[in-house]
Amino acid sequence: MTRPRTHIWRLLKWGRTLARHGALSGIERDPLTPPQVRRMIRLARFGARVPKQPAYADAFQAIGPAAIKLGQTLATRPDLVGDEATHDLMRLQDRLPPIPFSRIEEAIAQSFDRPTDELFSSIDPKPVGAASIAQVHRAVTSEGKTVAIKVLRPGIEKEFSRDIETYEWAAAQVEAMGGELARLRPRLTIETFKRWTARELDLRREAASASELAEGMQAEPDFVVPEIDWQRTGGRVMTLEWFDGIRISDREALDAAGHDRKTLATTLVRAFLRQAISEGFFHADLHQGNLFVLPDGKIGAIDFGIMGRVNRQARLWLAEILYGLITGNYRRVAEIHFEAGYVPPHHDVAEFATALRAVGEPIRGLPVKDISIGQMLDGLFGITRDFDMQTQPHLLLLQKTMVMVEGVATSLDPDINMWETAKPFVGEWLRSELGPEAAMADKLREDVRTLLRLPELVRRLEAEIPNRGAAPPAPPLSDVELITFGNGWKYWLVALLGTGLGAIGSWYWL
Repeated sequence: MTRPRTHIWRLLKWGRTLARHGALSGIERDPLTPPQVRRMIRLARFGARVPKQPAYADAFQAIGPAAIKLGQTLATRPDLVGDEATHDLMRLQDRLPPIPFSRIEEAIAQSFDRPTDELFSSIDPKPVGAASIAQVHRAVTSEGKTVAIKVLRPGIEKEFSRDIETYEWAAAQVEAMGGELARLRPRLTIETFKRWTARELDLRREAASASELAEGMQAEPDFVVPEIDWQRTGGRVMTLEWFDGIRISDREALDAAGHDRKTLATTLVRAFLRQAISEGFFHADLHQGNLFVLPDGKIGAIDFGIMGRVNRQARLWLAEILYGLITGNYRRVAEIHFEAGYVPPHHDVAEFATALRAVGEPIRGLPVKDISIGQMLDGLFGITRDFDMQTQPHLLLLQKTMVMVEGVATSLDPDINMWETAKPFVGEWLRSELGPEAAMADKLREDVRTLLRLPELVRRLEAEIPNRGAAPPAPPLSDVELITFGNGWKYWLVALLGTGLGAIGSWYWL
């Protein structure tokens, strides 16, 4: 088990890098930041030249691969890091210098315990992408099919394991301080990050995510997912269909190829709504670098390391929330928040409805093309503090992805109306899920389940049965040793010495 002094030393090194990029200024100025954290930040920036304009993405890029992934996770938490940091962290696109092809070839051979020439007739030594976790090369299989090979960086698992352990330790210390930080649940944020990286560090799980998404998107034939070559896929290597298309961000090339950008924007929005609302399983990293337009006009998606999942009850509530805000039914939206357990019951439903009205009414007089669903959701989550709403990571991930999709769609078609695109889809899905036939089927299914649970209900009182709410139960968190006041001086001494050495080093470097 790593000792606290080691965690502190790592945090000071990382903090020094963050400070030099101005990434700690907002936290230091925030009146809700605990004094202990503020003192640690001051130590970390001692002697550093702090820029006026923070560069959050650059700071995480400078720290290393695990920090890049952490930054992408924090980009889903505007309530935790602020809007300015959130928007800047969305610039993190995993671009890193490639590793030598000889090491990649060796990793492929070791993964399958066979020479690479038995699996592939050729592999392009120049990578098409080098990210924080893996590197991608174009290849041709022994059967003559063009594919993409994704290979984990050697030693990446050990590096991530070490850094995540320190993130968990730091989050536990901060959450133990109570107050606003406890409400924001930083430990759960790190646990979410840990689960994301666990999926990305096992390429079989990413391949399974791609396969599951492809099945769910059969109803949207204009949005396609590459086929997985399971015979050439393992824990450290994934082989999948090659997409030979135009990056969706290259608008000039799209126009030259004769693609209809308005149609592409509508396809992308409908595909995301299908994933998030109808299927409850969505690609949570739909930035422009992961989307291609194929020669037949279809949109192809890649990189399935970050996926979001929302259960049926949560999707029902979310669809009703969106539809209620669209139609101005603030009372119903407020009731849903209480039914879902998002707002504690000691608050007043009418007061919460009034707060929702403050979010919805300013946009109701605007032309519909000027209304942003992403901004509306941002305002919705902005009232969480006043009503003691605990963070729901699955909804924040959905919000972040919706903002990302909206940005890509408007870059294709500045006049796209996200509301008009979403309203019929959400309304149709709600009718199918909440209509009389669906209600009857749900009632019958629930009655059967209740009868099957009858023996247990007799032994246990109904009040003791866990509530099956929209928010998934929080995963178990690791045990972390907390620093107590009695021995805290030792760690502050280590921090002071480390910061002094960092300041001396900075003086020579700068």
